[in-house]
Amino acid sequence: MHLPECFRIPADELTARSPVPLTITPDLPSLHEHFARSVFDAIAEADAQNRSLRLILPVGPVGYLPLLAEKCNRAQLGWTHVHAFFMDEYCDWQGRAVPPEHPLSFYGYAKRMLFDRLEPPLRIPPEQLHFPDPLHIDRISEAIAAVGGVDVCYGGSGVHGHIAFNEPPISRWFRLTPAEFKASKTRLVALAPETVVMNATRAASGNFALLPPMAVTLGMADILAARRIRLYAQGGVWQRAVLRVALFGSPYATDASGEDVDYPVTLLRSHPDLAIVADVETAQPAVPAMAA
Repeated sequence: MHLPECFRIPADELTARSPVPLTITPDLPSLHEHFARSVFDAIAEADAQNRSLRLILPVGPVGYLPLLAEKCNRAQLGWTHVHAFFMDEYCDWQGRAVPPEHPLSFYGYAKRMLFDRLEPPLRIPPEQLHFPDPLHIDRISEAIAAVGGVDVCYGGSGVHGHIAFNEPPISRWFRLTPAEFKASKTRLVALAPETVVMNATRAASGNFALLPPMAVTLGMADILAARRIRLYAQGGVWQRAVLRVALFGSPYATDASGEDVDYPVTLLRSHPDLAIVADVETAQPAVPAMAA
């Protein structure tokens, strides 16, 4: 069995050996705290400098959302200067965004866990909160351009390295180069089978019928144009391999860049200000359980 050497590196050596800046937190609560603190600090810094802040935010990881609301309420830190662009939203089989009351709606979850928990004077103006809309596909990118681009993009990664819902474009009929995929725009996507399995298992009690089959996602172009990118890896066992791929590049890449459209997260490695945060469980070697 071939196992890339980077998959075997002990967790206590990973930070020193990683070519991408990496922080390892002792547990999951501390990772969520780190995430919430990072967003809070960015909002506070912009507020102190009397300037706007442009963020791309994910709903997944989700643990940071209520912590962020709590921190902002405690400090009376408002969002009136923040422009928030969320990465993606589930869509039904006809490509329409699921309604906010759907149990898996990212908009509904962010509203309940973050925005509705902010005290009314601190809340973000409605016109400064953006989710991609499958019926107006370019609107969110136009809004990003109108405010001068994104300061910080936060996100996570799927089991195969999707960022937002930029699923690996695997097809018998066409092949995208890394450069083409990096230029991808906001679009509708069909969820990959492994995404359906993972997300239904983690968020829908294994009820595959409940998971919407499509999504609308920000493209890689908007994500890569952010001035800073911060990824959080908190999946534990299932995310160990893709964390190593994000750090060291795909073992299946065709050149030394490590970029591979089959692992979209590798397309971020050339960004000038990328950093990753993982909890210690996710940072463990990505080896078969019986070989550990």
